[in-house]
Amino acid sequence: MDVTNNDPLLKLKDVSKSFHGLHAVKNYNLTLRTGEILGIIGPNGAGKSTVFNLLSGHIRPTSGTIFFKDRDITHASPDQIARIGIGRTFQNIRLFQSMTVIDNVKCSEQLHEPEGLFSVMMSLSAFLKTEHKLSITSLEALSLFKLEDRAYLPATSLPYGDQRRLEIVRALALQPQILLLDEPTAGMNPKETTEVLDLILRIHDDYHLTIIIVEHNMSLIMKLCTRIQVLNYGVTIAEGDPEKIRNDPRVIESYLGKTG
Repeated sequence: MDVTNNDPLLKLKDVSKSFHGLHAVKNYNLTLRTGEILGIIGPNGAGKSTVFNLLSGHIRPTSGTIFFKDRDITHASPDQIARIGIGRTFQNIRLFQSMTVIDNVKCSEQLHEPEGLFSVMMSLSAFLKTEHKLSITSLEALSLFKLEDRAYLPATSLPYGDQRRLEIVRALALQPQILLLDEPTAGMNPKETTEVLDLILRIHDDYHLTIIIVEHNMSLIMKLCTRIQVLNYGVTIAEGDPEKIRNDPRVIESYLGKTG
């Protein structure tokens, strides 16, 4: 379902990031509309993960500006960005390994709890009430991903594909408006990949999300995304709908090399 509108939700203006003089991203621009599913593709080292790290506050740009709903978040910290409505998953799974499945989700949900640590410490009843509410909402989120029956198992006991799903659940628990998915099908077989594709489309509609996805699986990107950006050596070399990208000679060259 296409729920896009003309409201700019996210803007990046001439954003660059250099590491020891090497441009990981150079003069990157993006205007993201509410409801879009944007794909960012490119060869290894193209700058895709750098863009995600910039958007989530894990690194800061060398130059340029990042706006979320006209608010300058260029220098915001990861926790500030999570609170304002940008959640993400990681290419390398980063679950809290010593925690259960449900506690991984609760950690994200607690970010939006109005009760502070002091008030919880001073009132056992407030703590128990909050804990009960978090348990209910966490189980509801896990049930959407068919993980509720493993809620109290260690997160690391889950099969690889389920750990990937749990990362998405944890990101959704932040109540984001923009969800950043970094290689969500990495290491999955074709059946698991199809299931994740269906799941992303469902949460896009059910949660009214705007999504940016970095993915090497071109088939998934072409089926999922309304718009695609192609990066190469930190520079945007093409942008448009899937059909345009599929036939762009610069994209073909960057992936396949010159043919003559």
